[in-house]
Amino acid sequence: MKTFIKFLKNSSIVLFLLFIYILFSAGSYSLAISSDLSQSVFRLHVLANSDSKEDQELKLKVRDNLLDFMNEICSNCSTKEEAMKIANENKDKFQEIAENTIKENGFNYSVKININNFYFPTKSYGDISLPAGYYDALRVEIGEAKGQNWWCVMFPSLCFIDVSSGIVDKNAKENLEDNLEDESYEIISQNQEKSDVKFKFKIIEFFAKTGLFTAKN
Repeated sequence: MKTFIKFLKNSSIVLFLLFIYILFSAGSYSLAISSDLSQSVFRLHVLANSDSKEDQELKLKVRDNLLDFMNEICSNCSTKEEAMKIANENKDKFQEIAENTIKENGFNYSVKININNFYFPTKSYGDISLPAGYYDALRVEIGEAKGQNWWCVMFPSLCFIDVSSGIVDKNAKENLEDNLEDESYEIISQNQEKSDVKFKFKIIEFFAKTGLFTAKN
């Protein structure tokens, strides 16, 4: 009996150590992928004043004008660092564009522009899906910023309008692939239909939601 009890204790210890090993292995993998994505992607996050039809339409007009400007000044960027540097240098211009767009449409809402590292939920852009996690982003808060959010990827540009088409611009995909490790790109691309890739995606989501093994800048 004592031998059996000792066996159970030893087995419990082995199982516990195995669990810890698996946890840290999965966590290390999640951290590596989330770090790669965080270091390669620059996002846009626009918050409307409210959920009214008028405020939501205004949000999209602000978005469009900001994207036009971003695409203009970052057309030759090849890395996220370049895009972020230019965005920071033109932060006042983003503010001006947003404010002018609001005034031109007959509103007097204030605008708050912030470039920082923020948490994002899982989001799909056609056949590209970014797992939940922390990403550098340009956040635009219109008025009370209590309306529905809108977000996309400013660099590499995945801010296409017709999400229902499920098609991401070929050049944007190539730019994204060039900036990511092969494993990271496979995780976020349509290859996630594969069961093993889908499982890895879920692992990254899990750690992002728990705040463990997730890259934060």
